[in-house]
Amino acid sequence: MRAILTGHSRGLGAGVCEALLQADIAVLALSRRGNDALAARYGDRLRQIPIDLADTRRLAALTESEDWTAFLGGEESRILVNNAGALAPMAPVGRQRARAIDRAINVNVSAALILSDAFVAATERSTDRRLLHVSSGAARSAYAGWSVYCASKAALDHHARAIQLDRIPRLRLASVAPGVIDTDMQASIRSSTAEDFPAIDRFQALHRDGHLQSPTECGRRLVEHLLSPSFGDAVTADMREL
Repeated sequence: MRAILTGHSRGLGAGVCEALLQADIAVLALSRRGNDALAARYGDRLRQIPIDLADTRRLAALTESEDWTAFLGGEESRILVNNAGALAPMAPVGRQRARAIDRAINVNVSAALILSDAFVAATERSTDRRLLHVSSGAARSAYAGWSVYCASKAALDHHARAIQLDRIPRLRLASVAPGVIDTDMQASIRSSTAEDFPAIDRFQALHRDGHLQSPTECGRRLVEHLLSPSFGDAVTADMREL
């Protein structure tokens, strides 16, 4: 079994990557930065390609390369986890700035859609293919100051719903919100201002009261669901309800 994973250098992505490797799944990981600790621990089972997922032209070129085809070809099970995400811009509309909006949409949406299309095209012979979008509660509940992030995650949810209607043979997919996790993204949220993000008090309280999940444990549970027979039964889901 082989998996492609984005955003594995830290946080939930690192947790997902380790859980996949522990399940004896070879991983091709795409991220701006590598993960030296996982590379040292798992050796050639983890292959890392440094890439900025906002650079959609370079990403498209990667999906057309022989490396991509060779990694995904064959009849074995194949997995794609679109985990990478950008939180910024975190501000009300009118103060978000074009460059930050462009980057967020490229990382959160365009990269996931490009990889999904290329993944399905390259795995036609696979007996079992699984596609996971890492979504967010922000896809289903709007937050002031998060209009770009909310819209991008909602796009992944609706993308999954539409793909399900395509009825691609041997493809199971889901867009799953993992819950609130103790990551650098959460630290960024807590260091913002009420002017930019009015719900800041709630997220500061989650951290203060010890209600944030461990990225390692959340990654393990997410992979457990990904590999289970029930994966894809609900095309949009929340890990807290599974």
